[in-house]
Amino acid sequence: MRVDHVGYAAGPEGLHETARRLASLLGVRVVDGGPHPRFGTRNVVLPLSGGAYVEVVEVLDHPVAEKAVFGQAVRWRSEAGGGWFTWAVTVEDLAAYEHRLGEQAEEGVRRRPDGVELRWRQIGAPGLREDPQLPLLIEWEGPATQHPSAIALAGGSRLAGLTIAGDPRRVRRWMGLPPEFTTDRVAFTWLDPDSEGQPGLRAVTFETSRGVVRI
Repeated sequence: MRVDHVGYAAGPEGLHETARRLASLLGVRVVDGGPHPRFGTRNVVLPLSGGAYVEVVEVLDHPVAEKAVFGQAVRWRSEAGGGWFTWAVTVEDLAAYEHRLGEQAEEGVRRRPDGVELRWRQIGAPGLREDPQLPLLIEWEGPATQHPSAIALAGGSRLAGLTIAGDPRRVRRWMGLPPEFTTDRVAFTWLDPDSEGQPGLRAVTFETSRGVVRI
């Protein structure tokens, strides 16, 4: 299990301008990720080293976006000015999480502009609105060379920390982790949701060639 990506909803400047602004801060490339036809969104990817990436997302003016929970979450965050709205971790046996959480995984698919089709399964979309401190749980299909981070520049920027308003015990329990679980890959900072308002991802810290950047 590892942090796979962090999701950023496009602001009023639109998808590509939002992505370019973030890429400039991080010193990474901008890659057109293509549409999510089942979610009513489209994305731009900012590949990071260490197998992670930033996903910048924009909701489409399409009926699917009104029904898909993911599309609704992106629209809500964009209408609030844009910003972080989710984080995601990869797991190796999503079926076990389906059984334990009683939630059926949904299929994800998108076709990149170069024609490569990416497929994955995920759990946790309802939490994007109901309990956004919880991450999406993702199981990718296909070879690792197709993962959105695979084209990161050598020695490029790295996702270093997440600041989340929420209860770490609640998050660990939902993910099936022991209460004392910690990781040295990504630093987690927890804020009291009672004083911060709605729980969820508040900020992300990156290690870049220009130093530490916090967004």
